[in-house]
Amino acid sequence: MHINAQELYVSTEPASNMAAGSIGVRLNTKIFSMKYESVYAVRFDPEVMFGISKKLMVHINAYTSNMYQQHLRFEGTSLYAKYRFYSSDDIQTHFRMAAFSKISFINNPQQLQVGNKFYNNDEIDLDGNNSGLLAGIVATQLLHKLALSSSAAFENRWNNLDASKLPAQSSKAVNYTLSAGYLLLPRVYTNYHQTNFNLYCEFLGSSSLDKKSYYIDAAPAVQFIFNSISRLDFSYRTQLFGNMQRLTNNNFLVRFEYNFLNVFKNR
Repeated sequence: MHINAQELYVSTEPASNMAAGSIGVRLNTKIFSMKYESVYAVRFDPEVMFGISKKLMVHINAYTSNMYQQHLRFEGTSLYAKYRFYSSDDIQTHFRMAAFSKISFINNPQQLQVGNKFYNNDEIDLDGNNSGLLAGIVATQLLHKLALSSSAAFENRWNNLDASKLPAQSSKAVNYTLSAGYLLLPRVYTNYHQTNFNLYCEFLGSSSLDKKSYYIDAAPAVQFIFNSISRLDFSYRTQLFGNMQRLTNNNFLVRFEYNFLNVFKNR
């Protein structure tokens, strides 16, 4: 496998990278239970990933949803980059660290309108809701079939393309994650064509730096990896603790990914 299977987290990114010279494509589908409406909203998030080198990878995303209106509409794009700057490898174990950054340009309202009422959203979400910039560091430890990972990042909300941020909304936040992945099957690894079955438990949190608000979510997930080049993920994310104003406290994620190896030369 181009990286260890149990490091292919569903809700977060590890410090490891995809194979150099490869291109990956994903279709991310999120289904949201909207807090202020008795409806579900859906967001489609196609993604293209480039393994520029063994240390650098880049993701490009596009977002379409009906979260702020009844019909689906294009919302914007984002660019994500990750650079692995430290690696200590041994047999069936390694420790890696990477720096990452994300920039998003989103064309959505800053508030949700339901009838004649408007609902504020203090959560800074660069995956379709808000324009902004994120930068952080992630560390990942592999211990045979168990992989542990943690990250910390600073996030800054900008004005959306056609909607200025509101004075009452949080503009700056610190995000933090803790993830664990376990390779359940196969019990004995013999070749790359075996289907892998992974279990994940991830915790994602955010604390506003300009308001006294926070949340901590749990996101258990299952994952199937086929022929070491494609994967299918299922995850459910829900809030455990928090007082932050959010449009939704839980969502389902379904993702399919396929990787094309050795597409271009790398150094």
